[in-house]
Amino acid sequence: MPAAQHTGVEDGVGLTALMVAAARAIETHRPDALARDTYAEHFVRAAEASAAWPVRPAEVPDGDANPLWGRLGRYFGLRTRVLDDFLVRSAHAGVRQVVLLGAGLDTRAFRLDWSPGHTVYEIDRDGVLAFKHDVLDGLAAVPTATRRPIAADLCGDWAASLVSAGFDPAAPAAWLAEGLLLYLPSAAERRLIDTVDHLSAAGSSLAFEVKLGVESPEVRASPVYATTRRQIGVDLLALFDGEPRPDSVASLKARGWSTAVATPFDFTRHLGRGPLPEPDDALASNRWVFAYKPGDR
Repeated sequence: MPAAQHTGVEDGVGLTALMVAAARAIETHRPDALARDTYAEHFVRAAEASAAWPVRPAEVPDGDANPLWGRLGRYFGLRTRVLDDFLVRSAHAGVRQVVLLGAGLDTRAFRLDWSPGHTVYEIDRDGVLAFKHDVLDGLAAVPTATRRPIAADLCGDWAASLVSAGFDPAAPAAWLAEGLLLYLPSAAERRLIDTVDHLSAAGSSLAFEVKLGVESPEVRASPVYATTRRQIGVDLLALFDGEPRPDSVASLKARGWSTAVATPFDFTRHLGRGPLPEPDDALASNRWVFAYKPGDR
C-alpha cells in the first residue's frame, strides 16, 4: 500500500474524500443505516492521514452529538442514499452508462446491483484513482458493472478522454457530481455544465450539489465547520471556492433540461432519518439538483 502522501488523498480537497469515506463507514455500521459501503472503512484505514479516524458509531466521541461525525456524517449518509436512488432509477429507466464526475472514493460500481450492460466511468485525478485501485485490489473487489476509471482534471478538457474510454454521446447517460461543484472555480463549473450538456443525448439525467451564495458569519462559525477543522484538520470554508457561483440550474433550463431542486431536509423528512434544520445551520444553503434532458432519443 503506498504511503498516503503519494496518493492524492492526503490534503486539501483530496482529504475530503477520506472524510466522506469515514462518514459512509460509520453510516454502514448503524442499525438504521440509509446506505451501506463496506469498502469505505478500508480507504480510511489505508491512508496515514485518516488511519485514526472513527469508522464505527461506537468510535465517535459524543456519538450523534458530534458535529462532524454525527451531524455532518449523517448528512453524507443521507446524500449517499439519495444519489444511490437517483442512479438506480436512471438504470431502471434504461440508461446504461453512468459518469461519476470527481469520483473520489465512490464505490457505486462495486456495491450497487447493476444489471448486465452497464458501464460506470469514474473521472478523477490520477493519484486519487491510484490509491483507490490499490485498496480495492487488496480486497479482491469485483465490480458489478463494467468500470472504466479515467485520470483527468475536471478543471481541464476531460471530454475527449471520456469518449476515448468508450462513452457514447449518442446514448443517454446518468451523470453524478457529488460533493464536487462546491470546490470548483466558477469558470470550471460553467465548462463542466457545458460539457455535460454537449455530451448528453435525450433521456440523460444529472444530479449535483450546490450551495446558495456565501454563508453569513454566523453560519461560518457553525460547530460543523469548527469541529471539522479541529478534529481532522479539514478547513471546509477554505476549500469552498469563494467566487460568485454560476446559476447552473438556470443554465440547464435554458438548454431545455427540466430541473428539480431540493434541500437535504426534504429527504430527511421523506426517509425519516438524517439532519434537520438548526439555527445558523451549515447545511441550510445546500441544495441537491436533479435534471433531465427530454426529447426523442
